[in-house]
Amino acid sequence: MTNGKIIASAEAENNGEQYTTPVRSGEHAWVADEAEAVGGKNAGPAPGDYLCMALASCKAITLRMYVQRKQWNIDVINVKVSLVRSNEIPAGTNTFYCKVSVSGSMDEEQQKRILHIAKACPVSRLPSKANEVVTVIL
Repeated sequence: MTNGKIIASAEAENNGEQYTTPVRSGEHAWVADEAEAVGGKNAGPAPGDYLCMALASCKAITLRMYVQRKQWNIDVINVKVSLVRSNEIPAGTNTFYCKVSVSGSMDEEQQKRILHIAKACPVSRLPSKANEVVTVIL
């Protein structure tokens, strides 16, 4: 498989349902599906939604870790991520739009730092580096 350290893994197994597919990661289980408009049953988020969830949760967790370490008075960290496909925007690249809102008392310098840390979460850095998808049949 690889000589590198595995940092995350998941498994999906479709047993004949149109698109509804159980997904597992360790001891956790979800379901992925497509919207009814494209032939699915809308029984769970679409795969692209899971990408957005990964990015949003990573930013929120990274920010929470940072503000706790700094002992800042931050109540709520909200991160909304939307994915726009490359063929739908002039830039021609897939784009994740991330909106971070934070409630609590912050000055301008802290706001700048929050933005910097949000951009540095591990999942944010993945698409900015060269990636490869290796697929094999077993």
